[in-house]
Amino acid sequence: MQQKSGTAVLEARDLAGERGGRLVFAGVSFKLARGEALVLLGANGAGKTSLLRVLAGLGRVAEGVLSWEGENVAEDLLAHAARIALLGHLDALKPQLTVFETLRYEARIRGGSVDEAIAAVGLEPLAEAPVRILSAGQRRRVALARLLLGNHPLWLLDEPTVALDAAGVATLGRIVAAHRARGGMVVASSHLDLPIENARTLRLAA
Repeated sequence: MQQKSGTAVLEARDLAGERGGRLVFAGVSFKLARGEALVLLGANGAGKTSLLRVLAGLGRVAEGVLSWEGENVAEDLLAHAARIALLGHLDALKPQLTVFETLRYEARIRGGSVDEAIAAVGLEPLAEAPVRILSAGQRRRVALARLLLGNHPLWLLDEPTVALDAAGVATLGRIVAAHRARGGMVVASSHLDLPIENARTLRLAA
């Protein structure tokens, strides 16, 4: 499971990860340079989500090394956390807050423009609507808008197209392309085709 690229910012060398005391992936190596994208493929249970958690500094590295610009990520997990925007397969939104309130809270922590984030995902008409009345696809758009707050060079996306309709998938493609054009990097997992052009792939064996 080896992928290579040019000048690496993020590099995994023979990574292995565990879940519940069981090894779920091993021997994962890749390099990711600015502007690049990597799509993780594999069957259910292959370890895609576990690998994303390791890349985010949330999961334990059982073997191998994860580095950022040559420095071992494990030596400063707080600094690494500041580089990451993580989109999980669950949206984790508070139903009582409006769309605007949800993103305003995030912006206070991360920075960025709430209005621009809402516009980018096409939720202007629902900005003052409580999250509890939104459809699953609309809630996913709110989660996508979170990615646009702050200036995180690495986006980690776990099944990002979940619940999105065709227009939502196209929106995902646009914001990912814009992020990469600014030099941002993306690692995404999916069972379906993703709207990410010129992405490399890495398949995890179940």
